[in-house]
Amino acid sequence: MPAEAETTFDVLILGGGSGGYACAFRAAELGLSVALVEKGKLGGTCLHVGCIPTKALLHAAEVADTAREGSRFGVKTTFGSVDMSGVNAYKDGVVARLYKGLQGLAKAHQIELVEGEGRLVDRSTVEVAGRRITGRNVVLATGSYAKSLPGLEIGGRIMTSEQALSLEFVPPRVVVLGGGVIGVEFASVFRSFGSEVTIVEALPRLVAAEDEAVSKTLERSFRKRGIAFRTGVRFEGATQSGDTVTVSLEGGDTIEADLLLVAVGRGPVTDGLGYAEAGVTLDRGYVVTDERLRTGVEGVYAVGDIVPGLQLAHRGFAQGIFVAEEIAGKSPAVIDEAGIPRVTYCDPEITSVGLTEAQAREKYGEVETYEYNLGGNGKSQILQTQGFVKLVREKDGPVVGVHMIGARMGEQAGEAQLVYNWEALPEDVAGLIHAHPTQNEALGEAHLALAGKPLHAHN
Repeated sequence: MPAEAETTFDVLILGGGSGGYACAFRAAELGLSVALVEKGKLGGTCLHVGCIPTKALLHAAEVADTAREGSRFGVKTTFGSVDMSGVNAYKDGVVARLYKGLQGLAKAHQIELVEGEGRLVDRSTVEVAGRRITGRNVVLATGSYAKSLPGLEIGGRIMTSEQALSLEFVPPRVVVLGGGVIGVEFASVFRSFGSEVTIVEALPRLVAAEDEAVSKTLERSFRKRGIAFRTGVRFEGATQSGDTVTVSLEGGDTIEADLLLVAVGRGPVTDGLGYAEAGVTLDRGYVVTDERLRTGVEGVYAVGDIVPGLQLAHRGFAQGIFVAEEIAGKSPAVIDEAGIPRVTYCDPEITSVGLTEAQAREKYGEVETYEYNLGGNGKSQILQTQGFVKLVREKDGPVVGVHMIGARMGEQAGEAQLVYNWEALPEDVAGLIHAHPTQNEALGEAHLALAGKPLHAHN
């Protein structure tokens, strides 16, 4: 269809992942006409090769551990083996159901879905397979890709998380390159499936972006689980011979494995899409925006993993909603990046909102902290998990950081983000009633203690 015959949409979105489709749906709800361009499947990385399939694997891993450890609870169970074809069928079924639901929502919102790889031609035009589509406002939401290291070629027994999601066997020995969120989640899965796992991390500790106390507890837990790790050590190279990968580290050490999982982070998908040519400012491939997610080009916004900051699906989702409301003239409140909950779904789970103790001391100078040990929480004892809830508050002020580690602690992210985002004092939360027996009580107990009235803990 010729460009001149095209409808000009109120909102034209390039990318149909969490940020892109959230923006599309919210804009449509606000009465705006929307076109959404996606080269793959609606839902993007998160739904198809990221959050959802990874967490399905983690649940399968939890089931394997439950079968293996039934005697701890007086239940006679035996663990036979992991059937990867069955695991993959379960995982793919979850993804397929969510994908079907998302397609239905797009249709219900009357979004015009355009399949194909789009390229920004100018501030109001995207070209897809020779077709030009125009929008009064353009939202860039092209997401991220799994990175590798210079000279490290992905292929064979060297793979990223995307290839690892479709493994048809359980590798006996795995080296995970990277001790961040993706690395420790996959290390947890492989160990539960029966692999010998070694994590290699150049930084001094695992999950280095988390509070140091969380890192130390995770490292202790991983040692107990038999997950080895080498921190403060740089990777030098890897070679494949048949089904074996030899990993070389600085200092001359080598590790032999059946699989090398490269988990060194994700990079922005912006190259070759016409952004710079259209006047959009890029920094190391990321799209530079102001706090209202506006690029330097009038009418062009960016959301999700291409915007510097946390690469989280729910961050992109929130940004998509924000931009839709901004375009519609609703003047939404600016998103506080520190107030976005962060969850790492390894065993034990990690949840955090706000500032680490080190960040809070740098910002406020004097702070107060408290760690409530899950040993005093009834439900945590029932689950046989260890960990803590750590609170960081500005001296005589609100709670500015919540950090938790232990089985299922990701479920506590909801209240934790309310505590931070509503600038609650410990006394405010201490006055709330937390249901018994739940792990949620641990959050309440921590605030009781920080408010000066501990019950199941020492002050």
